[in-house]
Amino acid sequence: MMPLATQVAWLFIIAIPVACIAWTVTHEEVFREPRDYCIKQSKSEGSLLKRKFFYLFTCEYCFSHYVTILMLIFTDYKLLLSDWRGYVLAGFALVWIANLYMAIFALIKVDVNLERLQVKKEEQEQNKKDS
Repeated sequence: MMPLATQVAWLFIIAIPVACIAWTVTHEEVFREPRDYCIKQSKSEGSLLKRKFFYLFTCEYCFSHYVTILMLIFTDYKLLLSDWRGYVLAGFALVWIANLYMAIFALIKVDVNLERLQVKKEEQEQNKKDS
């Protein structure tokens, strides 16, 4: 079993790719077409199971659980306990930290977008004055 400090370091490090993958699939332009399809299917599919399956690709919180499961398999990371309970604790802790990272990223992204809009608006006003 790893020392507690190492486990905590791993927790914060493994949460980075979990957050990155979950955010990219559920928000970024590169996955827009598949995400649009999933959104449509999550609203129009007949069975509840199919609707929920497609929904998981549109919600970063939901999708982060599945990415976390894959990362736990890939890394064999356990938190505090060396048996199956360590996987459960690690899973929920990773999801929580990853979603914290995504929330911070979303706030930063909103601020950056607001700054870009403000600069664009100021440029347009300056161009009107110069004309």
